[in-house]
Amino acid sequence: MLEVELRDGEHVLAKSTQRIPPSEATAEPMAHTIHLDNLGAIKLWDVSHPNLYSVHVRLLRGAQLVDQDKRTLGFREAQFTDHGFELNGKVIKLRGLDRHQTFPFVGQAMPGRAQRSDARILRHKLHRNIVRTSHYPQSRHFLDACDEMGLLVLEEIPGWQHIGDESWKLLSIDNVSRMIRRDWNHPSIVLWGVRINESRDDHDFYTRTNALAHRLDPTRQTGGIRYFQESEFLEDVFTMNDFGFPLKPPNHPRYLNTEFVGHTYPTKTIDQVERLTEHTLRHARIHNQLASNPQYAGGIGWCAFDYNTHADFGSGDRICYHGVTDIFREPKTAAGFYKSQCDPEEEVVLEPAFHWARGDESIGFTKAVVCSNCDHLKFYIADKLVAEADPNKTEFAHLRYSPFVVDLRRAVGDWGDLRIDGYLQGKQVISKTLSGRGIDQKFSLHPDDAKLIADGADSTRVVLRVTDEFGAIRPFANDAIKLQVEGPAEIIGDNPFALIGGTGAIWIRAKEQPGAVKLTATHPYLGTQQIQFELAPAPREIA
Repeated sequence: MLEVELRDGEHVLAKSTQRIPPSEATAEPMAHTIHLDNLGAIKLWDVSHPNLYSVHVRLLRGAQLVDQDKRTLGFREAQFTDHGFELNGKVIKLRGLDRHQTFPFVGQAMPGRAQRSDARILRHKLHRNIVRTSHYPQSRHFLDACDEMGLLVLEEIPGWQHIGDESWKLLSIDNVSRMIRRDWNHPSIVLWGVRINESRDDHDFYTRTNALAHRLDPTRQTGGIRYFQESEFLEDVFTMNDFGFPLKPPNHPRYLNTEFVGHTYPTKTIDQVERLTEHTLRHARIHNQLASNPQYAGGIGWCAFDYNTHADFGSGDRICYHGVTDIFREPKTAAGFYKSQCDPEEEVVLEPAFHWARGDESIGFTKAVVCSNCDHLKFYIADKLVAEADPNKTEFAHLRYSPFVVDLRRAVGDWGDLRIDGYLQGKQVISKTLSGRGIDQKFSLHPDDAKLIADGADSTRVVLRVTDEFGAIRPFANDAIKLQVEGPAEIIGDNPFALIGGTGAIWIRAKEQPGAVKLTATHPYLGTQQIQFELAPAPREIA
């Protein structure tokens, strides 16, 4: 007997059983279709309300349980149309970032908590509504978190530019099957990427990958990441890497930009303020153009996080500084633009796209670029009002929340602390102050989690920061921090750890013994900080 239940938490919404004739008993896989009726008031899954349900399947021999399994899923309708992307009949402009599943010190070998943390950063810290798994299927823990947090996903098969011989192609076609069979229950996935990223055209090969994807999953559309518009269009959605500006106009009715900025303007947290500001504005300009035409379904920028690379790429240290955050997931100024594109009801955002230093620019401080979802800003230097500004709708007419661009070259004659106050409908709702003293003032630790599981793998990030007296990161602090861990855990990372751009991170990995863990971090002259973790016993494995 095969028994299937659809549950909302522990509440059973629908149930059905099917007898399996003895003649069908076999060791070979068999497919059975079971219909569940009277589902009741099913709530649809969307980015704001990611409603999830579970399907529980049990195989019984009489009253004896032979096997059981469960899957989490959601109900939603997603499609790309000639007027953009629709989720449950509502058009949503896609605003996302690409993700490499790599971490400093260890590569991809990180457990579920760290994988889920990346989804949380993308959805709740950067306020993105889509991520592309570039350029391979990624951790089930990451995809589970996308389901739970309402983060849409474009998932694609492994590969970058190269197409091999027929045996190679057969492996890639098998990758399409493996990806879809593993991940088709994730409601967050709205597009299968069935083309090798930035590869040349291959009609026979890509006809086969598309046909297989449509046969295995007729409910989702396909895309294929390309770098030239003249490419043969075999998929449902024309997915295009376009690093130019202005962007090319859409040449097909269903059109999604899947990479921009990135490697054409690598930026480090320690870069001069002019480069940091321009990096921010380049992302803003692209999204402004994407918002100007409904045929652009949206855009997925290159990329979320800096990442390790090989010797003949990157910036000479085997790191690609293409992200809007650094390799430790600490934000660059461009991250402030992405963060600011959310409704103020979700979070009021005010993020300067500069460090407050009078002489870091080539000719002295000129324009202040601020990313905010406020409608008016006031600027004070040494408590004196020096400027007021509204969003720059001249250059960013199509963005809902345009950056503010303010000329402060004359105002900086009287140097001091900079305070920026943000207003909505005449009411002050946020304020941020940057110190004018130029002194490293505070050292602090910021753990992502305080509780871990003592399973020998569970890990959490600990961010180290040197800031001014108001909490703004000091970008040229590069001190070596001495670390000591006491208890059943170990440090993943350098020790001592040299800060980069005033910040950085290590990970704490639990061992297999429960108990208390204490991390002590000592700055050369800003003192010592301590944090504690609780390691709970790991659940017993089922024999």
